[in-house]
Amino acid sequence: MQQSMKTRTAALGGILLALSVATLFFASFVPGVELTIYAVSSVYTAIMIIEINSKGGGIFYIASGILALLLIPNKAAVLPYLFFFGIYGIVKYYIEKIGKLPVESCLKLLFFNISIGSGILLFKTVFLDNFRLPDYANVLLILGGQLLFLLYDHIFTLLISYYKRRFSER
Repeated sequence: MQQSMKTRTAALGGILLALSVATLFFASFVPGVELTIYAVSSVYTAIMIIEINSKGGGIFYIASGILALLLIPNKAAVLPYLFFFGIYGIVKYYIEKIGKLPVESCLKLLFFNISIGSGILLFKTVFLDNFRLPDYANVLLILGGQLLFLLYDHIFTLLISYYKRRFSER
């Protein structure tokens, strides 16, 4: 790798790491808009993938997760990023290489359900062991989650397209 490319990668990575940690720190203190802020935090990994490559995106995800765990006092606030939002840009990149929309949609929903399901089970086990919701509430939460995820994925695609058109040199 040329020296200028290494310098560019390090500079971009540093700027995006600072933005990522700042965004996650903000999410840990602002009630009511956490999901929106987490969604914004997922864009940084996508930018690294666009500007560098998927390996750079993976390294960025790991570095941002470690840095967030070290610097953000509320560790529970980092979990949505670690389990879903931070890694979704990488997952989306590889799934969309398939090129078949129905297959891509199914795989994305599968990833979403596994990520969110494991996070909910972990959360319930650790914090809400004796808390029970009525059965119909679970069905409504699952269906609503699917719809919100599809909306999130569509908006994420629009943001990536906008970034590529407006800012990316690649």
